[in-house]
Amino acid sequence: MDLKIKKNIQISNKKAHFLYDIQKKYVAGIVLNGTEVKAIRMSSVSINEAFCYFKKSELYVKNMNISEYKFGTYLNHKPNRERKLLLNKKELKALENKIKERGFTIIPIELKMSETGFVKLEIGLAQGKKVFDKRQSIKEKDNKRELDRLKKRF
Repeated sequence: MDLKIKKNIQISNKKAHFLYDIQKKYVAGIVLNGTEVKAIRMSSVSINEAFCYFKKSELYVKNMNISEYKFGTYLNHKPNRERKLLLNKKELKALENKIKERGFTIIPIELKMSETGFVKLEIGLAQGKKVFDKRQSIKEKDNKRELDRLKKRF
């Protein structure tokens, strides 16, 4: 068998910090079905296209692709189904009020496995960046890379 199960799982959305200015971060639990946890342990997850939305005062994540578990049977899960996120009522109300403002959205930043074995999704209240902000981010990244090269040389 070709099983590659990872102990520490950290799957991140690399585009999130480039496309959005993240105002505040939250760590939410996520409701998963049977084989989804096994698939996450095998790191077959993509959160790059995912986004969060409210439905009846509950927060859901959509387009988070958890590939089907290789050794699953007919009870395997659907890869792109919407999944419920678990937060406190206070946090949910604060997020829902902030979302009603123009330009704010909730995006997944990182998927982690806690020490107790629970899957957690770090989400961020984000505001979209303008084109000039993105250019500034690219400049800062290039400058940092150049400084690191110079430090390494000397």
